[in-house]
Amino acid sequence: MKNLLLLFFVCCSYLLVAQNKIPSKESQIATAIIAAPDMYKEEAKVIGYNSDGELVTLREGNNGLICLADDPNVEGISVACYSDKLEPFMARGRELTAEGRAKEKQDIRKKEIDDGTIIMPEEPAIVYVVSADESDYDIQTGTLNDYHIRYVFYKPYMTVEETGLPDKPAGPGAPWLMDAGTHRSHIMITPPRK
Repeated sequence: MKNLLLLFFVCCSYLLVAQNKIPSKESQIATAIIAAPDMYKEEAKVIGYNSDGELVTLREGNNGLICLADDPNVEGISVACYSDKLEPFMARGRELTAEGRAKEKQDIRKKEIDDGTIIMPEEPAIVYVVSADESDYDIQTGTLNDYHIRYVFYKPYMTVEETGLPDKPAGPGAPWLMDAGTHRSHIMITPPRK
């Protein structure tokens, strides 16, 4: 009987901790829009997590930018804002990961881009990514005391020859082409840390 009570207490404690791990809607929005340029913050759509840990729209938007709140089940803090033109690509990635198909995700999305199931933008579309340590995060207010930003421009099948960019970092803050020639080619710009 004592062991059953102990097990019950441990399970209840775990559930309470797990529930408290998901920040409030307001906190998630505040953190997610850190990645957006100031001119887009107020009108960006924000996707985050409800109290059951499900991905939901926390705030509708109307300026073509979507911000994704931090996943409370992944270590560290990472938020991103991106052009709504990338939403089919991003949403499909989230869907495949939720289905337990993360290892196959790249191959599946490549096929779907190639066959036109996922429509990608014709011009490079921006993603702003902000990352931080959990120690720099205030879960109550959604503020980050210290964070790092990088800029990513997605367009399938960009090549080194087409862009004139190197395929590896050439120096701090210099743009380069990652995954050149593939369905997930993207220009990376990572400003140096302060």
